[in-house]
Amino acid sequence: MRSSFEIKPGIGFCKLLFGASRTDAEKAFGKPKDIQLIDDIAEFKTTVWHYWENGFTLFFDEQNNQLFNCVEIDNADALLWKQRLFDLKEKQIIELFKSKGFLQFDAEHHDWGEKRLSFDALNIDFYFEKNKLISLNYGKLNLDSKLLILPN
Repeated sequence: MRSSFEIKPGIGFCKLLFGASRTDAEKAFGKPKDIQLIDDIAEFKTTVWHYWENGFTLFFDEQNNQLFNCVEIDNADALLWKQRLFDLKEKQIIELFKSKGFLQFDAEHHDWGEKRLSFDALNIDFYFEKNKLISLNYGKLNLDSKLLILPN
């Protein structure tokens, strides 16, 4: 039985906080099954640690001293706000986010068949195939953004 993994938008994944080192990640999760370097975009290079058996992948930004900045999850036991996300339908995920005050979202159908549901305020994307959640990814919040957010 796989253990639950806690999703912490804008903060981190389980006990690993965004901005943590690869050494911190290895202490938290052990050695990855595979390591990949993505460098096919000129100004974007990242090291990717795959934990296939646990259903998640960690991303480390090369331009930012190889610090943890994003995670992709397909583990059915992943929890957000004590909810098992992979048990929820798209409308239920939208309602969950609305209940936490996140009312703005965007959705897009991709040519290859997936549907993406995004909550930009938390930098989180959900991917659906045939109305079933298949994966999600989220990263550290971009605090350098020019977007001005005012309280209600």
